[in-house]
Amino acid sequence: MSMIRDLRAAVRPSLRKDGGTYDSTREAGTNSAVVDCAIYRDGARVPFPATLTPHEAMLQVRRDGGFAWIGLHEPTEDEFAVIAREFGLHPLAVEDAVHAHQRPKLERYDDTLFTVFKTIHYVEHDELTATSEIVETGEVMCFTGRDFFITVRHGGQGSLRALRHRLQDDPELLAKGPSAVLHAISDHVVDGYIAVADAVQDDIDEVETAVFSPGRKGGTARGVDSARIYQLKREVLEFKRAVSPLMRPMQLLSERPMRLVDPDIQKYFRDVADHLARVQEQVVGFDELLNSILQANLAQASVAQNEDMRKITSWAAIIAVPTMVCGVYGMNFDYMPELRWRFGYPLVLGITVGICFTIHRTLKRNGWL
Repeated sequence: MSMIRDLRAAVRPSLRKDGGTYDSTREAGTNSAVVDCAIYRDGARVPFPATLTPHEAMLQVRRDGGFAWIGLHEPTEDEFAVIAREFGLHPLAVEDAVHAHQRPKLERYDDTLFTVFKTIHYVEHDELTATSEIVETGEVMCFTGRDFFITVRHGGQGSLRALRHRLQDDPELLAKGPSAVLHAISDHVVDGYIAVADAVQDDIDEVETAVFSPGRKGGTARGVDSARIYQLKREVLEFKRAVSPLMRPMQLLSERPMRLVDPDIQKYFRDVADHLARVQEQVVGFDELLNSILQANLAQASVAQNEDMRKITSWAAIIAVPTMVCGVYGMNFDYMPELRWRFGYPLVLGITVGICFTIHRTLKRNGWL
């Protein structure tokens, strides 16, 4: 603690990159959003108290080398404005990071790379319904500088605590600097996509089996309806919005030389880009397959309705015969054929039954009944 107190006293006020001065007292409002703040030098985390602030980390790094990794969760505009001034972040990137709901992208502002990732979490459910939430999205924004790395996370999922610990166990990779952290986060996000894609594949297989099951009858057995398929399609579309826009940033990071990306780390981005391309192919396949399943389900429902209409029409034709005969003999005329004949009633009844039986046999033979 004495080291930090001496450091505060030695650098107040100190020069910013833009020629202004810092005031460490402004840091008091940032603690609620800061999840972790650490300094890394030669691939190892420098031991500092948990009360280390971003301002103090920045001063320490620019005096003794290494880089600072600052993690924030859903900061307010005021909380993030302090850090933005400390590290000279571009206002447009700051606005995107605070308000979230951005497409995955990679942008360069002066000596800072701004990257947006969409995180995807699979929501477990016992049964797929028309209102099931299948995927839950979040966002991770990354600011990569020469001597700092800042992550801004939105949403309840996508915690980076375990990732930070894994990186600390690999000092050789962490020694490559902030670009190594950027690769680790991109790899972590894409690995999450792969896991979600496998889980969504199981849901689609379940729906497909139910729709095309040989024992399925009438188009609605086992509760498979268009609403369930459409809900699954909407969730896949949300998945697609996270995966597809990220292809271009990963290609740039893996193919185009950048001053802020270590050449050795750039090779690792190629592996991430390959995995992402595989996931994108899966998601596109999911979308097309669900279209086919939805159309097949609607076609089966239409066929079932046609079969019902044919049965109704067939029975109406059969009933029409006795209805007609009864209607004729129900008229009050004195002179009607066989009206006073002893065997007239059994004869008419027999003829009626015979005609009805013949119609029934004919319709059943033609598949209408």
